Amino acid sequence: MWNLGFRDRLWGDLDRHWDIVVVGGGITGAGIFAEAARLGLSVLLVDANDFASGTSSRSTKLVHGGLRYLRQAQVRVTRESVRERERLLREASGLVKPLGFYLTTFERDQMPGWMMGAGLAVYDLIAGKWAHKQYSAAQLSEAIPELAGASLRGGFHYFDAQTDDARLVIRVLREGERRGGQCINYVEAADLLRNRAGYVCGVVLRDRASNDGRTIEVSARAVVNATGTWSDVLRAKVGGERRLRPIRGSHLTFPWKRVPLPAAISLMHPRDSRAVFAIPWEGATIIGTTDVDHKDGLNVEPATSQWEAEYILESAQHAFPSLEITASDIVASWSGVRSVIDTGATNPSKESRDHALWNENGLLTVTGGKLTTFRIMALDALAELRHMLADLKPPGRRGQIFPTTLPDELRAMTTLDDSSISRLLGRFGSEAKDVAALGELDRIDPTPTLWAEVAHAARNEGIVHLDDLLLRRVRLGLLLPQGGMLHVARIRALSQGALGWD
Repeated sequence: MWNLGFRDRLWGDLDRHWDIVVVGGGITGAGIFAEAARLGLSVLLVDANDFASGTSSRSTKLVHGGLRYLRQAQVRVTRESVRERERLLREASGLVKPLGFYLTTFERDQMPGWMMGAGLAVYDLIAGKWAHKQYSAAQLSEAIPELAGASLRGGFHYFDAQTDDARLVIRVLREGERRGGQCINYVEAADLLRNRAGYVCGVVLRDRASNDGRTIEVSARAVVNATGTWSDVLRAKVGGERRLRPIRGSHLTFPWKRVPLPAAISLMHPRDSRAVFAIPWEGATIIGTTDVDHKDGLNVEPATSQWEAEYILESAQHAFPSLEITASDIVASWSGVRSVIDTGATNPSKESRDHALWNENGLLTVTGGKLTTFRIMALDALAELRHMLADLKPPGRRGQIFPTTLPDELRAMTTLDDSSISRLLGRFGSEAKDVAALGELDRIDPTPTLWAEVAHAARNEGIVHLDDLLLRRVRLGLLLPQGGMLHVARIRALSQGALGWD
């Protein structure tokens, strides 16, 4: 449990030899950590900031095959993603949920409707289920009244899935920890240790949350660089040249009462025919994303530019003219920087979303890829490590990260409805009953978040700063006006003592 004082207790246990040290606490690092722990390896994960504080809390919240990647002939990426989507829907129910999508076409769209239909047919064939259906303009307007007044040609309905990306990371980390792994946030890999042959054999760790900036040298049989956008920084310590292209994606949050979508909408932006999504999520509606080269430094908090906000707003006004959406309706914005392999494509949107593994002087870098395929990336990484860890068992691709949890015990101890029970089981697994036992089971309107989730996060989920709590453990900072600060009195009452804050 990451409760008060856990960082000091764990720091005292770091000075030992590990099988694997994973640097980076996003979904890629979390997947490697959990799979290594499943194999019985001693594994430590560190992140220089909070868990999931980079791209893995700033996505479009989709677990999807990447329909648009078929247009770019990235068939393997789509195939892996679709199959992993189906796996996550089965194994992480309540955290990864089916999401109905309407793929809309408008009068001036460049892509013909038949091409979209052909792509969806391939998409469904890969998934092994025929789940799409064609709609006329009139049928679309009836299904999504918010499209009234738009110059619709027609469209299609299909299924993908969505998740809470930051909670997915936390759940994967907790499952790895239950199997014997250890992880700690706000600990930076300040340098790499090398043996006489020049191969990486450990890391120098610096505690960024302590007043004295304490450091420690930690030895390991293997070090994995899963730092996403920052991968080139760590690679430079072993002489690696720059190979990544930082691409920023931004999103806007709108109150659901202003954009009350009953299902997700995918449309082509009227300006450049890029795919844009409008998605109901956690009691709000999010619209995005962009693909722009990120020119700011990686240590500067990525922010949505004025151009990006106007671009996203233009797509919303194009699709939902009757709603008369304006900038004053925006509740929040967020931006993430993707770790995309630089192939030199002129258009950032054309860069491949495939993942890559580079073994450079004993430092294994795992980068690229998508949220949906994190397990595939983890298994590929462990397969690559087999020659470094002679006794490493072959990674079983049939193993489950998420153990099955039965709702009966939770249902017996609360009066929560089935939706809330599913939510707690998906987010917390075997800890769901501990969350429910805290009481505080009323919702934070208009979100489905329970106050018990705030209380549990403060007590048990490694909170160092307030944004850890409100942007990642619960998502109130993205969903509520003023970052959730209208509820600061109750947030303080539930968290202050557990965090030991003044």
